[in-house]
This record gives sequence, C-alpha cells and structure tokens, in this order.
Amino acid sequence: MIGLSTKELMDRLKDLGVEVKTHMSTIDTEVAKIIEEELLEERKRMEEIVEEKKEEISGVQEIVKKEEKPIIFEPRPPVVTVMGHVDHGKTTLLDTIRKTNVAEKEAGGITQKIGASVVERGGKKIVFIDTPGHEAFTKMRARGAQVTDIAVLVVAADDGVKPQTIEAVNHARAAGVPIVVAINKIDKPSANVEKTKKELSEIGLIPEEWGGDTICVEVSAKKGMGVEELLDMIIFLAEYLELKAEINVPAEGYILESRLDKGKGPVASAIVKKGVLRRGDVILTKTAYGRVRAMLDDKGRQVNEAGPSMPVEIIGLNSLPEAGDSFRVVASEKEAKEAVEAYFEELREKRLSTRPRKITLEEFLKQAKEEEAKELRLVIKTNAQGELDALVPILERLSTEEIKVKCIHGGIGNINENDVMLASASEAIIIGFNVKVEPNAKQEAEKEGIQIRLYQIIYDVEEDIKAAMIGMLKPKYEEVFLGKAEVRAIFKVRGGKVAGCYVLDGTIVRNANVRVKRKESVIYEGKISSLKRFKDDVKEVAKDYECGIGIDGFSDFEVGDIIEAFEVREVRRTTL
Repeated sequence: MIGLSTKELMDRLKDLGVEVKTHMSTIDTEVAKIIEEELLEERKRMEEIVEEKKEEISGVQEIVKKEEKPIIFEPRPPVVTVMGHVDHGKTTLLDTIRKTNVAEKEAGGITQKIGASVVERGGKKIVFIDTPGHEAFTKMRARGAQVTDIAVLVVAADDGVKPQTIEAVNHARAAGVPIVVAINKIDKPSANVEKTKKELSEIGLIPEEWGGDTICVEVSAKKGMGVEELLDMIIFLAEYLELKAEINVPAEGYILESRLDKGKGPVASAIVKKGVLRRGDVILTKTAYGRVRAMLDDKGRQVNEAGPSMPVEIIGLNSLPEAGDSFRVVASEKEAKEAVEAYFEELREKRLSTRPRKITLEEFLKQAKEEEAKELRLVIKTNAQGELDALVPILERLSTEEIKVKCIHGGIGNINENDVMLASASEAIIIGFNVKVEPNAKQEAEKEGIQIRLYQIIYDVEEDIKAAMIGMLKPKYEEVFLGKAEVRAIFKVRGGKVAGCYVLDGTIVRNANVRVKRKESVIYEGKISSLKRFKDDVKEVAKDYECGIGIDGFSDFEVGDIIEAFEVREVRRTTL
C-alpha cells in the first residue's frame, strides 16, 4: 500500500464494501491484493499518459521548427549623398531633382524636409540625403552610421576641381563609397568640360570614355539639363552594386535628424536599413525609445510601414535621439526602457572612471603592438600647395613592409572641423604644417579625442613620424647564454629524476630556459624546475660548483649530458 495515505486506503476499502472500524484494524490478504492490482493498473495508465504528452510536445516543437522562415533578401533603393566644392551647385542639383520629381509624381505637392527625399525614375526609387556636402556625411560616419551607398560629386565645369572637391573625394574614398561625377554648369559660356575631366583624372577619377571607371555625367542643375541621365546612371550603378536588405527581420536603421515639435513632441527623421518598420513597433536608440505612434514619408503622407532605404519621420519617442545613432525594433517598451537606463548608467560609470578616448601617436603605438596589420593614417594640412606636395610623399615613403603610412586627406588652409571629423571617422591623426587650428576644430578635436600635431620644419615632421613608427615595430628577441653544466650522476626523487651536475661555464639560474645535449645533439628544450645545492633551493650556481638540476617535463638524463642554460631578451629596435 506504499504511496497511499490512510484516508485514501480507507476510501478504497469503503468502495470495495469492506467495513473498517479504525485505522489500526487489519484487512484480509485478498482485499489487499485487489487494491495492489488497482494501484499497479493506475500507475501503468499514468505512465502511458505521460508518454502521450511527451509525443505531443515533441510534435509541436517539430512544427514550430518547420515554421521558422529563412531570411529573405530583397533589392532596395540606393541611398545617395551629394558632395562637392562650395558654389558648385550641390543644393541646386538636389532641388532640381526633387522639383522634377514632385512635378511628375506629386502635382502641387511640396517635398517634406525629413532628412532624405525619395525620387522615382522608370519605376525605380533613389533616396537622396537632404543635407548636401561631406560634413553631414562624415559626421554620420564618425558615429558609425554607414548610410550612403553612392556619392554624387558635383564639379562646376567653369571652375574645375577645387580643394573641397578633393576633400569630398577623400571622404568618399575613406568610406569606400563609389563616386558618380556630375559635371555641372555646362550651360555657362565659360564651361570647359574637357579641362574639368582632365583635372578629375589627375585626382584618380578617370572618366569611362577615357578608359577609366568613373561615371561622369554633364548636367546643368539650373536648367535641368542632363539630370535625368544622372538619375539613370545612379540606378545603373545601384543595380551593378546589387544592393539588397533583409526584409523579414525586426527593423533596424539610422537616425538622420531629430527635433522637438511643440505639438508632436520629439520627432526623429530616420532611414530604415533592414526589415520593415511599422506603426506600433517599439524602437530603441542609444538614448531614446518609444512606440511609433505615427510615421510620415518624405511627401508628408501618413504611412503605416517603411521598408529598407526608406526615410520616414517618426513620432512617439520619449526624447531626442542623436543624428547618426542606430535604432532597432525591440519586443517591448519595458525592454527598451531598461536598455536606455543601462546605457546611461554605463556612461555615468565611464565618465567617473576614465578619460575620453584619445587618438594619438602614442595610442597608435599601443594598438600597433597588439595588431598584425599596421597603418598610420594621416590628415595633412599645409599653408601652400608646394608644402603639401613635398610633405605627403616624404611621409608616405617612410612606409615599410611592417607599417604603412597613408595620407587619407591633404589640403591647404587651417585645420577645420571637417578635418577633425574625417580624422575621427578614419582613426587618423592630424598633421598641420605652418597652419593654425580653427577654434571650432580645436573644440571638436577635444570632444572627439583627436590629436593635432603642428610643425614648421619638414625635418621635424619626418623625424616625429619615423620615431612613432619605430615604436610601432615588433621588438626583436635574442638568446643570451647563461651557463652550462655536465650531468655526472642521476638521482631518483619523488615524481621523477634530477641530474647531479658540475657547472662547467657561466652560471646556472633557476627557472632559466635550458636545452639538454647528448653527443652534440639537442634532445630536449624546456625550463629548469628546481635548482639545489645539497638540500637547499638556490637561485643560481656559479662555475666550478656542483648542483642538482630538475627540468620541467624531462627526466631521461644520462651521465655525460650537457645542460645549457640561456634566457631570451627583448631587443628594442632603433631603426626602421
């Protein structure tokens, strides 16, 4: 009757019609046998039920497994940034592209400024970042947001390649973004397209018709000439790049801009990177979160969802996120709130315990020792073109097989905020030669932790960079002989054997590296594990003294073996 309480037993006896007066009464053997058989039958049935339940659960798990969908990639529109020298027509080109599109698709409509605009050409979409110039582009990249797929470089045909043109090219190249050139202002009498192409080829942008791989389109943004061809070329390049995004995953993207609206509260312009963002989703950025109450597209229309590359204005966040921050959809507001709180707590602790990150030559030195590939990136600003032309090759020629010196941008004039942002995005340091640092740049460099080094003598720049590179080289190691001893007796000890030795030369040192030689052949290399004089542990034993030597992992000594002790010392390199 094991497993039955007194009450259960009494109930079963009652069911069988057996009269029991007290719980101490005895029952008939036959009655007990019947109850025992009942119990066995019940347990058997219970086990069958458990097995059936297990099979059901297993079946459900199998169905769930089968229902897991594979990740689907779908083509997405390209995201384009327009860059170039001041007054070369970047804003006019963007306005013309948007107006053309509005006129065709949204008669009477006004394009909303939400950080990016969508235009359509032949049924295919292109997304243009609204802020022209490389400042916004680099600021986004410095925050880790690789939003742009294609850069449109605007070069005025009557002015040619200018310092900011080169700056823009270097920004795009540093980000690995392909460039389409729009040669603008071709309607002006002073336009010289061939001269502009020649100047472009001198900075490495060789037009296709000249045998290069740079798409150059002649346009007049003011009169709308060539703009449609430019859009065609962007679509062509986008198709060549095969831009795709995961579609059936929780949405992720980047914040382009944010502002506080009196009626709507915090409003963020964002671009979706992958997945589909839907109204009602809970999104999380580094510093803000909230449920998407409403979304507007670039035409100001309410939308319920936005797919990859699509820009939207989001309403519903609890505070203003920073431009360049990434966002992602999370399961609940509770999860999002906890993540933001954890971020601020971590930030607070970091501020208390550490100083801001510094990108300095010394930092490069530390990083270089830990990494195999070493590249010292420089942003160089000089007072005159001649100085730049002289300095860049001098520094880049310092490159060795182990360390490469790369000038990612060179320009004329004082060090400005853009130089700092580029250095920050590319983990470079800034070299200024006979130039000053603009106040805003100084402030930004402090904030971003970028080192700016100023010089007036080329020799000093060269020596400084050379010294930094020497410090970045891996140290060399050399073996230094310490001493040698001859094995003259072998003693058994607990756990192995030790060699009774006579020191022939130098000094035998405890924990030193050793090699065991037998008839001029090295039979073992390892470390001294014990060194004794008589029964005492000693640190070293000099020439003409006897000692006992134990070696890690080796006990196969023979009389006549020679034990050579040595150490490996790091040798600091003093030349490249």
